Amino acid sequence: MQRRHFVHSVAVGSALGSLGLLGGCASVASGSGPHVVVIGGGYGGATAAKYTRLFSEGKVRVTLIEPNPAFVSCPISNLVIGGLKKIEDVTIPYENLEKRHGVKIVRDRATAIDPDKRIVKLAGGGEIGYDRLIVSPGIDFMWETLPGMTKPGAQDKVLHAWKAGPQTVALRRQLEAMPDGGVYALSIPLAPYRCPPGPYERACMVAHYFKKAKPKSKVIVFDANDDVTSKPALFKKAWNEHYQGILEYRPKQRVVDVDAATNTLKFEFGDDVRADVLNVVPEMRAGDIAVQAGLATANKRWCEVDFLTFESKAAKNVHVLGDAIQIAPAMPKSGHMANQHGKTCAAAVVSLLMGKEPPKMPLYANTCYSFVTDEDVVHVASVHRYDAEKKTMLTVPGSGGVSARASELEGRYALAWARNIWADTLA
Repeated sequence: MQRRHFVHSVAVGSALGSLGLLGGCASVASGSGPHVVVIGGGYGGATAAKYTRLFSEGKVRVTLIEPNPAFVSCPISNLVIGGLKKIEDVTIPYENLEKRHGVKIVRDRATAIDPDKRIVKLAGGGEIGYDRLIVSPGIDFMWETLPGMTKPGAQDKVLHAWKAGPQTVALRRQLEAMPDGGVYALSIPLAPYRCPPGPYERACMVAHYFKKAKPKSKVIVFDANDDVTSKPALFKKAWNEHYQGILEYRPKQRVVDVDAATNTLKFEFGDDVRADVLNVVPEMRAGDIAVQAGLATANKRWCEVDFLTFESKAAKNVHVLGDAIQIAPAMPKSGHMANQHGKTCAAAVVSLLMGKEPPKMPLYANTCYSFVTDEDVVHVASVHRYDAEKKTMLTVPGSGGVSARASELEGRYALAWARNIWADTLA
């Protein structure tokens, strides 16, 4: 068994053991016990919903509020943009949460939270009461930092494709329609943002497509950060070996506005740049519902939580997890990490509802794979443990690390990892 899979198993086993549930399984009956409502069906929310049912042996009722009909994975979605996968390949239905685990799914959007009355209000006009609330809203964009993108039609033309789904497909179509000899420009915001290596993987996937289908075309990456924020040596090696003359990387290039009518980027310093296809990834913050509910207490951008339970520091009985939180040191905003948050939060919520202390030593494992060609992949991994004295998560010394080199074997691992985490989250 590989170390990352072992750590994953230990973390889940520890949570189950602490709750006295080893050997148990969830009943699909809805029951009449305590009620947990989960907002958001991404990696964090869907995992929390599933494992709350599992850890409570079906005794806790769970309602998942999610407007989308199916889960679309951000990890692996860059392969759709590069033409190596279809959007259907990264789309997984929610039905197993309901059929196998008894999670009630409400196809609606949460618009407000009343922590005093313990009520969630819905766009459709209804309300749902809860005993404990788990908010996993993902990210939303700080469009106010790019005034031109607030103009009518701008966001339909200049895409971010940073939430997998329709924009992923639309960006692929823009690349297909671009003439050979055109320029694709990708702008990367200042960290923190969702999935640190994601933009650099995307640049590789587009460059790979151009190399095969449009060899006169060019990829220019404008990075607001001082350097590549994840796996820099590995990405730069791949760019040098595979994409010389196709991919150009420019650090310290912060985009401050966009003219969507002329496909032009405007920078904090330097001349404007026009491209045939603009892919602008804006600065990010916690999802709208978290900000509107006053849960984003760190610069009104990210949600501060107790890392032992993920309970919000701003509202009792409300837990926040996934990309929306103010991260601990060296903790990435990744799908795998959100999945780990979901299990830790579920174990804590079930314990609290049962009148027990939550597990004292949560342990998270994180692995992030990045395709640099159609076959070769690199990864970064880490393990994090709770520090009771500092009340935060710290990286375990000597854990994790990065690939020694890109390889096809890592590519097989990456696809197996995706299948496994999709099953762990939704099956």
